[in-house]
Amino acid sequence: MDPRTGLIAVPPGRVTLSDRRTQRSWSVEVAAFELAACPVTREQYEGAAGDRRPAHSVSWLDAVRYCNELSRREGRRPAYELDGTDGEDVAWDRTADGYRLPAEAEWEHACRAGTDGPRYGPLDEIAWHRGNSGERPHEVGELRPNAYGLYDLLGNVWEWCWERYDPEVYGSYRVLRGGGWFDEHWSCRASVRRRSHPTLRIDDVGFRVARSATD
Repeated sequence: MDPRTGLIAVPPGRVTLSDRRTQRSWSVEVAAFELAACPVTREQYEGAAGDRRPAHSVSWLDAVRYCNELSRREGRRPAYELDGTDGEDVAWDRTADGYRLPAEAEWEHACRAGTDGPRYGPLDEIAWHRGNSGERPHEVGELRPNAYGLYDLLGNVWEWCWERYDPEVYGSYRVLRGGGWFDEHWSCRASVRRRSHPTLRIDDVGFRVARSATD
């Protein structure tokens, strides 16, 4: 079996998140969960046979709908209840066994994989960024994975997370993590946060799926 496909079991742990704009930091306990080894590909998302480049220009709402569709396809209970088209009224059923976006703390905990530096390895060995990408996305899983067996968490495409980004200031904007193929090296770090409106489709933004651990 190709190790770049399927879900990876991520162990529980604790991670400290930080926000450069507000100078805040906060610690979060992370339960065990499962995370896709790679971002969702164009083959998976669009049906483009053999295209293992990451799906991109995917809005947060697109990603949420894909998670529910994939859950139904596999006979799982969808994780999200959607009411409306602007991302304001999406509820996460945390008891569901279906696919979902990772929580922000889950994403960073998985990205770090037990490390405490800005990256889990030398940048050019683990991430497609402006300096080595040719300013284009690349097939997932080509570079070195982290210690948990997860690929492309830094670089290639930014990845949507569940949470709103500072809702008192930015309203319904959702969190993006990881940096993308067009970003300078300083954006491809485990702690960097970005934001976008849940309906916007941006050419260096994609996602990967997660699932809550089940007994």
